[in-house]
Amino acid sequence: MPDMSAFGKMLILLGIFLIIFGAIFTLGGKIPWLGRLPGDICIQKKGVTFFFPITTSILISIILSIILVLIRRR
Repeated sequence: MPDMSAFGKMLILLGIFLIIFGAIFTLGGKIPWLGRLPGDICIQKKGVTFFFPITTSILISIILSIILVLIRRR
């Protein structure tokens, strides 16, 4: 029989990450600088808008990497 304890812990962690990402999406529009950093690409043409927040993505990636490294060290 598989170890259900490990599966339960994995589901709990998945739930925590979903809550965190849901909060980010909910509050993301209320942070004025998020998505408008220098280096974020926004091209607007007739009826079409292309937006690629590359600098914001890199910043979020660095922050999440630091948080995960700190969590794993414990």
